[in-house]
Order: sequence, then C-alpha cells, then structure tokens
Amino acid sequence: MKVTIVGCSGSFPGPDSPASCYLVEAEGFRMLLDFGSGSLGALQRHIGLYDVDAICLSHLHADHCLDICGYHVARTYGPAAPYPRIPVHAPADAPRRLAAAYGMPEEPGLESAFAFSALSPGRFSVGPFEITAGLVNHPVEAYGFRVTHGGVTLAYSGDTGECDELVRLAEGADLLLCEASFLEAPDLTPDLHLTGRQAAAHAAKAEVGRLVLTHLVPWNDSARVLEEAAGGGFDGPIELAAGGAEYSLA
Repeated sequence: MKVTIVGCSGSFPGPDSPASCYLVEAEGFRMLLDFGSGSLGALQRHIGLYDVDAICLSHLHADHCLDICGYHVARTYGPAAPYPRIPVHAPADAPRRLAAAYGMPEEPGLESAFAFSALSPGRFSVGPFEITAGLVNHPVEAYGFRVTHGGVTLAYSGDTGECDELVRLAEGADLLLCEASFLEAPDLTPDLHLTGRQAAAHAAKAEVGRLVLTHLVPWNDSARVLEEAAGGGFDGPIELAAGGAEYSLA
C-alpha cells in the first residue's frame, strides 16, 4: 500500500499545501481519502486527472470535500466525456450539499459523474481495500477510517476531538494520519480538534507503528505542534505531514 499526502493544511489551503486529501494506492487502484479545497490541482502532480477509482469523504466541511465540485467539471466536460462514474462513500447528505455548493439543482446534481453511497459505522470494501468507518467527535457527522490491504493498515482520523473510536480504528495500524489542529491552551473547545499531544496520546493507546500529524492550520507554528506531540507518550516515529510526502506500507 502506498500513501501520498496530496494536501494536509487544516481548515483552508496554506502557502505550502492544499487542504486535506490523501491518495491511497494498491494493485493499481487509486482511492482518495477526502478531497479538500485546492487538492485537485496538486493531485495531478501524482496521478493523471482521470485516474481516480474511488473517493471516501470523512465529512462535509469544505476543507475535506469541496474539490469534488471541480472534479465533476473535469469528468463531465473533459475531452473524452462522459467518463465512468466514480464511487463516492460519504455522509448521507453529500449529494444535496455538494450540488448546492456547485450551484446545481439537486436533480441531476453530481450523479452523472459520481455514484454516492451513504457512510455508516462498519466495514465495507473499496477495490482491493477493506475499510472500517467509525463516527468520531466533531460538530457534524464525521468519520475516521481504517484501511487494510495485504496485511498492512492505514488509519485516518478525519477531524475529531478526543475520541475512543479513533483508538479502536487505529489499533495496531502501521501508519496513523492524525489531525493536530490545536495548540495546547486552556479551555480548548471540546469535541472539535486535537492538539499534537492529544494525537500522540491516541497513537500510544492504539500502539500504532508511525504517527504523521496532519490537518496543520497555517496560522499555527508547526514546530510547536511537533514539540507538543513529543509529550504525548508515544515512543514511535512522529513527523509532520507535508504535501507530496509518500509512505510505502509493506
């Protein structure tokens, strides 16, 4: 399994990265975890414009889903259109919400380019991947994902506050992509985001192999995020996500 960080900026695109988007590949199959603001452009540095085979959207905030609207244009009006519809696993309201963001009526919406399936907690298959979705702590319906193939596992937090479900999803994972949007401060909003220290604490409880801190908000000092993570009790490798970084899990 190969994992590429297409975008890792939190809440909005930053100067060095678009918002959340992660390319997961195995056996020639290419799946996106999230498709946030600005990521469609960066994605084309890694694969062809029409090479996406499936998409999983953790939730419907713009920094995790909005570039699916631009991708609808590419797949609907490109030189060899119509292209095959792509499976999109997303919260149930995704077809309506994304059609509204695009400015289309609900019918036909984006269904000409995408085949939407409503997420719920549990397991499902996408291409060669076995995926477990679990509800995490965020103000909207939001999921974390556990992706397994060939005996290796990737866990992805999506956006979450402190959450036992994240520990379950990440248990024994080879790589955990975990959000670290907040810096330590008194009276942080609960059930919204994690600090670097909290991300590391979840990684320690789940006994993951490697922790990559992502959803890095541009106004934060990333070095401080990493420093705080070092105090979270995780003794494995910890690093900051960076656009274009690649991880081979074997």
